[in-house]
Amino acid sequence: MSLVSDAWDYLTTWEHWTGANGLTTATFDGGWRFAQDSIIALTLEHLWMSFAAVSLAIIVALPLGLFLGHVRRGGGTTVVVSNVTRAMPTLALLTLFAASAIGYGNTAVILAAAIFAFPPILTNAYTGMADVDSDIREAAIGQGLTPRQVALRVELPLAIPLIAAGLRTSTVQTVATVPLAALVAGGGLGVIVNTGLATQRYGQVLAGAVIIAALALTIDFVMSRVQRAVTPAPLREAAATAA
Repeated sequence: MSLVSDAWDYLTTWEHWTGANGLTTATFDGGWRFAQDSIIALTLEHLWMSFAAVSLAIIVALPLGLFLGHVRRGGGTTVVVSNVTRAMPTLALLTLFAASAIGYGNTAVILAAAIFAFPPILTNAYTGMADVDSDIREAAIGQGLTPRQVALRVELPLAIPLIAAGLRTSTVQTVATVPLAALVAGGGLGVIVNTGLATQRYGQVLAGAVIIAALALTIDFVMSRVQRAVTPAPLREAAATAA
């Protein structure tokens, strides 16, 4: 059979979606993990790892970017940090973490993906706050607002579209990167591709690639709707008029 027909057979076999024994399997220590032979289970694990990585990046990068953008300081440092973290090969980070005390598995993947998710959030948060017109800031201060109120009530609402764009980029990149987890004994949809390569079932490899691409495109669509929803209506209308 051809590669495409093999991939189609893999995708249309119901057992590949549900797994031979359900969505979870028992572990030797009495716990459980997502089944490695179920597309649904691997998708859930993939989304969980992506969510955890992006959440870690948000916790660190978003407050830092907002603060530095508000005080208009650290722009050079922000650029350097973003460029350095972007330049770090994710696979190299995975290998380093796996070889350290962290060990193989999903924890190493989440930490490496969080570093990869860091730059867009930091850069966009900083730029969004720092690029607010100084006349607007001065007008707000003239109305008696404190620096904190200026940041939260004036600068942050104006920066939200760019911040949301950074979150969207970070999330989609993370979803597309997490498949590397399979190379360090992690889970997620990369298991399908890795298993297919190991067993020379290239139709399964193609099927896994299609599933990963479809998931990334779906997440991008969802995040684009979220980005539009959180953008204040006047800013949406201004952007539409400018376009």
